[in-house]
Amino acid sequence: MMTHKTLNVSGPIQGTNQPDRSFYGLGIAPKILDILERIKFKIPTPIQFKAIPLAIEGKDVIGIAQTGTGKTHAFAIPMVQRLAKMKGVGLVLAPTRELAVQIDEAFQGIAHSFGMKTACLIGGAPIQGQIQALRKNPRIVIATPGRLLDHMSQWNFLPSEVAMLVLDEADRMLDMGFAPQITKILKFLPKDRQTMLFSATIPKEIMQIAAAYMKLPVSVEIAPSGTTVELVTQELFIVKKEAKLRLLGKLLAQYHGSVLLFSRTKHNARKITMSIRDMGYRAAEIHSNRSLGQRREALDGFKSGRYKVLVATDIAARGIDVIGIELVINYDLPEDAQIYVHRIGRTARAGCRGHAVSFATPDQRRDVRDIEKLIRSTLPVSRYPEIPSEEFAESRHEPLRKNVKWHQIHRPEGRGLASYGQSQKRYKFRPH
Repeated sequence: MMTHKTLNVSGPIQGTNQPDRSFYGLGIAPKILDILERIKFKIPTPIQFKAIPLAIEGKDVIGIAQTGTGKTHAFAIPMVQRLAKMKGVGLVLAPTRELAVQIDEAFQGIAHSFGMKTACLIGGAPIQGQIQALRKNPRIVIATPGRLLDHMSQWNFLPSEVAMLVLDEADRMLDMGFAPQITKILKFLPKDRQTMLFSATIPKEIMQIAAAYMKLPVSVEIAPSGTTVELVTQELFIVKKEAKLRLLGKLLAQYHGSVLLFSRTKHNARKITMSIRDMGYRAAEIHSNRSLGQRREALDGFKSGRYKVLVATDIAARGIDVIGIELVINYDLPEDAQIYVHRIGRTARAGCRGHAVSFATPDQRRDVRDIEKLIRSTLPVSRYPEIPSEEFAESRHEPLRKNVKWHQIHRPEGRGLASYGQSQKRYKFRPH
């Protein structure tokens, strides 16, 4: 067992735009700097600025940063640079197929210039093609835990060759029940390796992994656990279940950009998608009942603008890296408050602004309270004047919190909370 002492180098850096910072001076090789210049990467995000130099030095790193802050390149750049100077394979574990594919794409932009091949091992894709990719001796392997174990059991992948390991979205992998698979994989890897763990939150299970499998890890925490992305504004509607579709229609009519909508269940995701199409909008769905090909088509269509709305279950909460999503709608509140942070982190990425709207039914008092406790902020409540008040929770007779009256915002038709400058900090709940 390795030492669990952790050196914390957390700092107050919060914003993503740091004009006085650049990738120069971080220890990045000139060849990679040229690549970054070519792909228009000029200013490192805070997690990149802090994690890259430590990773290049070969240190074990625990990177805690809110979603959408450039974590992939925070480990991709050091991995490629270090593998170019030593033997071995770099292994990246990710919780979902979509995230693994996106990580693979990010690596290809850098690794191919060094003559390094990558292999992406995910469930739902033909295993024979993955075996062929592994036979070409890739230097970097990106995999979901279950599919990696499949290849290990068939001796297609030799864990003894791993020199660098990354656990990306580690907390999400634990949430999805991958802890036994991760533990099994880690036991087969060489102890003399570099390990990096990246996560949006840091539950105790992650620290247990750090204690057991990392060597004096350096903790880099850019934002406190549960911090939402900086440029996202938030809004809450207290609405009866039967009025949700009508309210959704109002929102889709006023927002002209791309919309990512979250449903709790795949069955409901299908129903919502059909209803949106009936409203005259192009929509696609992405959840575990869809094949890998269908999920890729939906995501590619959403990225290209072919679909205005992408309806997803939480399998996509961290697997979608699309710049320019205008609106995230929590049609159903998530079961876990932590997932709320990951969902709304799909908008307001890469320095862009975004808006998040949540629908809560009158009986979801505790769910809203848990979210507000986590994000340390009060969600401003809105209602549409054109929708009859009886379809909303009555602010006086059905308060979502005990002993609290809603301070409601009546949003003008065609204008969102973000568009007319309302700050969520101004809207507090007033005790009786």
